[in-house]
Amino acid sequence: MTDILTAPRSAAPAPARSFNPVYSGLPTTIFEVMSGLARTHEAINLGQGFPDDPGPADVRAKAAEAVVEGWNQYPPMMGLPELRRAVADHYRHWQGLSLDPDSEVMITSGATEALAGALFALIEPGDEVVLFQPLYDAYLPLVQRAGGIARLVRLEPPSWRITAEKLEKVFSPRTKLVLFNNPQNPTGIVHSDAEMQLLAEFCVRFDAFAVCDEVWEHIVFDGRRHRPLMALPGMRERTVKIGSAGKIFGMTGWKVGMVCAAPPIMKVLAKAHQFLTFTTPPNLQSAVAYGLGKEDAYFEGMRADLQRARDRLAGGLSALGFDVLPSAGTYFLSVDLAALDPKLDDEAFCLDLVKTHGVAAIPVSAFYAEDAVRSVVRFCFAKRDATLDGALERLSGALHNYR
Repeated sequence: MTDILTAPRSAAPAPARSFNPVYSGLPTTIFEVMSGLARTHEAINLGQGFPDDPGPADVRAKAAEAVVEGWNQYPPMMGLPELRRAVADHYRHWQGLSLDPDSEVMITSGATEALAGALFALIEPGDEVVLFQPLYDAYLPLVQRAGGIARLVRLEPPSWRITAEKLEKVFSPRTKLVLFNNPQNPTGIVHSDAEMQLLAEFCVRFDAFAVCDEVWEHIVFDGRRHRPLMALPGMRERTVKIGSAGKIFGMTGWKVGMVCAAPPIMKVLAKAHQFLTFTTPPNLQSAVAYGLGKEDAYFEGMRADLQRARDRLAGGLSALGFDVLPSAGTYFLSVDLAALDPKLDDEAFCLDLVKTHGVAAIPVSAFYAEDAVRSVVRFCFAKRDATLDGALERLSGALHNYR
């Protein structure tokens, strides 16, 4: 009898293997491209959005203490009870929301997992999903993987505003949900109360869910206070609110997401989470629970420091001749090249910046799925003064050929 391990193999060629086209067709991300070029050219990297600062020492110490002295086995799938209570208390204090920590709060392994779980749980094949572009690069692949059909709203500089005319073109009886990022990456805008009210009216009118990416909720400037879409009339029972401890504390490697939704929605979201990551490191959850209870002075001081960095970079870029667009939140501000030369292409300009001037930035056209605005370049200002000043010094001759 021939052993299966020694039997001759068939000479027939193996059939070509196919892959999921949503992912196999994706190009290398612009972040990977620009970061690689930054390393090659020893550039100052103002492309990727993470701070130079390591994060609050007391929160990091709590994580270290919890991993050494605490529980390191599976925590509850929905999150540590202490963290879920802290999330509810935090949002009650800062945003006036009344949430039941037992039935309306869940902890995930980062906001991107929370987004994926929400989209997978709520979208059925063929459902239409409203997206605003420029958009975070994970949105469209996740919507497509869930079987959704994207209906894209194109926002343009300098205001990037949502209008009734734009919404009328994309909402329909087939609309299942809208994915709304506020404050918005990459533009740095904070949508107005009027825009949010308009969006809420459309969601109610078409009976659509709203999945709200609010990871930048604490990173708002000039005296602003974040207003969640969930708080608007008609939205409490149809909104999924998603936050990020990594963004709140400036430690982007801490993948701890916070999800809030009414109980009927949360029951389904929890099933999706269960079969994605199931749970999140307990020591990080303990540290985040501690951090969310910090005094208001921490959060106000964090915003003030970032606003000062924003103003430092914006002032320096303006002095060099760049047309700086307003930034009301996030770690980012943008410049519009159209005032210099309407034919300037943002991607070509960024490639020249990193190769010739040693500064990495991101072309905002990379955040569009179609019909891209090709004149806007994004910089990250969540950096030390020396980093920002060094970048400005290198950029001093960047516009010489365009004046």
